[in-house]
Amino acid sequence: MTEKERLISLGSLGRETLAGQVALVTGAGRGIGFETARALAWLGARVVAAEIDEKTGAGAAYDINKEMGEGSALFVYCDIGDEKSVSGLAEKVLSEYGRVDIIINNATVTPLGAVNDCTIEDWDASYRVNLRGPVLLCRAFLPGMLERNYGVIVCVSSVGEAYMGAYECYKAAQVHLARTLEAELEGTGVIAFTIGPGLVRTPGALAGIEKLAPLYGKTVEEFFDMSKDHIISAEAAGAGFAVAAALASQFRGLEIDSRTALAAAGIVPEGESGPSPGKSPVTETQKALEMCRRVQNIIREQAKGWKQRPLFERQYMFRHFKKMAGLPVEQWLELLDKLEQVLQEGGDGGAIAALRLPLDKLVKFYLNIEQLTRGYIRDPVELEKNLAVVRGWQEEASALAALLGD
Repeated sequence: MTEKERLISLGSLGRETLAGQVALVTGAGRGIGFETARALAWLGARVVAAEIDEKTGAGAAYDINKEMGEGSALFVYCDIGDEKSVSGLAEKVLSEYGRVDIIINNATVTPLGAVNDCTIEDWDASYRVNLRGPVLLCRAFLPGMLERNYGVIVCVSSVGEAYMGAYECYKAAQVHLARTLEAELEGTGVIAFTIGPGLVRTPGALAGIEKLAPLYGKTVEEFFDMSKDHIISAEAAGAGFAVAAALASQFRGLEIDSRTALAAAGIVPEGESGPSPGKSPVTETQKALEMCRRVQNIIREQAKGWKQRPLFERQYMFRHFKKMAGLPVEQWLELLDKLEQVLQEGGDGGAIAALRLPLDKLVKFYLNIEQLTRGYIRDPVELEKNLAVVRGWQEEASALAALLGD
């Protein structure tokens, strides 16, 4: 395979980015796990392909070594839900390399069906791989990371609701595991965050969707079409995982997706359009600049207020903002900083498009706040006063979107 064919090679990261580091990828035998391991090896890491399927695991290590050079990958059998197996993995890896710098919790099982139809064995199996496994890996390798004051722990999220409970409940728990780790690791050089791949046509996903689609009254292709905005190739998803690990300091404590990570490295997945250099510049640059600063100040002030609330209320507001507005507060402020710079330099349309600001979601967040305000405040005068403020937030975000041509 040539350099041009490797998606990971098309961005700003080079072959020495992760040189000397050891990356452990669970479920690396095929699909996203294999592509993650492959991309990490291209970035210079020595990759441990931890896999329960000995055939695919050994095959993955063989293929990566053949492509990237002997010694790039090592296959180690591991059942990550079994404590003795994880201990064996740790013993083998530490004996071989002395440490693990990066953990990618990619391995998963995906039991599907209605809550009352999935057996308790399905729920137990999901817990075992999707939550117990990542915890066991933390227990095995986190002490060494803390001792060296360096490490990256990547949890993997998913998005789904009906007929996916036995899977999604433990994926949601894995997201919370990353948040808990990040809170506990504050002030250290060890970073934890979460990444979601998007919808990928892997063999495992196809098998699951063949079962899931009829429950939604859809064919497999209709289901994929329904979710077309989230579809991404296995290579792009895996490259996103690898980029996220390499740029971990940018994503500390966040929940991102593969596209976000790829964009941070200047990589556009195959079949998607990047920023168009020919896109018209913003015509009312000064007005857009003023509006950008207003929106930025609104978010900054809101975040400041949320931080002063009681712990659980504070956590809820930040999570709710991220869910509704599409990005965490920190990323919103960072993107608005970049937008301000682009507007100060003349408002190039292509550069603005590259930022991918989800202003429509920010507007929806404020619409949701308006609905919540109506439910919380009973006094008519006080209600109208607060609604006027919230509507002002909506109008600022909508105006900025209109000025940018969104």
